[in-house]
Amino acid sequence: MAGLFQVLWGAGAGKFNQAQPLEGTDGKPLEIPYNGDNERVKGICTKPWAVDWDHDGDLDLVVGNFEGGFYLFSGQGEGAFDPVPEMLETDSGPLKIEGAHGDPFLVDWDGDGDLDMLSGSSQGGAQWAENIAEEGKVPEFSGFQTLIKGSGYQNSFELLKWQDLKKPQHSTRVWATDLNEDGKPDLLLGDSVALASIANGLSKNEFEEKREAWQKKWDKASQMPYVEGDDEANQKRNEVFRDLYFQKAEFLNEDRTGFVWAYLRK
Repeated sequence: MAGLFQVLWGAGAGKFNQAQPLEGTDGKPLEIPYNGDNERVKGICTKPWAVDWDHDGDLDLVVGNFEGGFYLFSGQGEGAFDPVPEMLETDSGPLKIEGAHGDPFLVDWDGDGDLDMLSGSSQGGAQWAENIAEEGKVPEFSGFQTLIKGSGYQNSFELLKWQDLKKPQHSTRVWATDLNEDGKPDLLLGDSVALASIANGLSKNEFEEKREAWQKKWDKASQMPYVEGDDEANQKRNEVFRDLYFQKAEFLNEDRTGFVWAYLRK
């Protein structure tokens, strides 16, 4: 996740040039607009998707943002884009997933010849929005519907082994492809999960005692306000949280990882 959209131009023989930010026709890097630090998450891109949105022969960019919404940067040819994006909307308001982390994947999901939108979510699972535009028109979407129910956010201290996992966890990213070559698009879901166990040498009671003491410190730190414009105070606040994060290792082993799950279309 970042505020910029970057491309690695192919250099032949399986090699690539150094990443470069995509630019608008004004010569400046493309960015999702936001107002001030309080809206910073609006400017974080979670995934770009290149597609000829308006059927004019130029690639456009559909991008998801951290809040779970979607924007369109119109292509102007030769790799340049309109610097001012358009927020994608439905009849009832902004096009937005349940949860956060918009993850656009455009594919003809319902087999009617136009491009629908799939998305993962911070809460896990997969969602889709049907393209309801007339044939040949610019896409219009209904609201998102659930394809695969999300697992929700993981408890920070949930003791979890990979063998215990039964479904994708949170922060999913979606990809559609015909895995079994039956002519129907299937789903691949990548997730994020923290596998966790009690630190070596600790009993369950010792783990609970240390966890409870750590939680009290965390709750106290959470009362420290973020002060816009006061870099020194905010740096101290960040240092407190950083130290607490590393202190978790005194009672908890964590392996932050992820898995890929395959769902075959019936």
